[in-house]
Amino acid sequence: MTTILVVDDDNTFRTMLQEMLSKEGFRVLGAASGTQALTLLESHSPDLIMTDILMPDGDGIELINALNQRNSPIPIIAMSGGRRSISLEFNLESAELMGVKATLPKPFTRESLRRVLEETLHP
Repeated sequence: MTTILVVDDDNTFRTMLQEMLSKEGFRVLGAASGTQALTLLESHSPDLIMTDILMPDGDGIELINALNQRNSPIPIIAMSGGRRSISLEFNLESAELMGVKATLPKPFTRESLRRVLEETLHP
């Protein structure tokens, strides 16, 4: 069974995404920050990481950077809804430059989620 780690500081969004992925047949782990995700990765090896970009206590860019430094083979999907001062396009383009496998602007549909998962897990 494919395991996905969802990293997002918005508890409601993270829970909703975890439930959606579970219904699609995935095993799902959750973390509220990049820092928490790195701790979780010490004892778990997910097949895919889905991370928000803007989070307190270790944002998505810091998480991606840390994984790149470790030469982690785990593919990453970066998600962002942006903020007033920073557009979601800037966040996602920054993540692409760091080598993520895919990006997903928030909010997204179940169909766009399925499409990006298929493209990432079965290139």
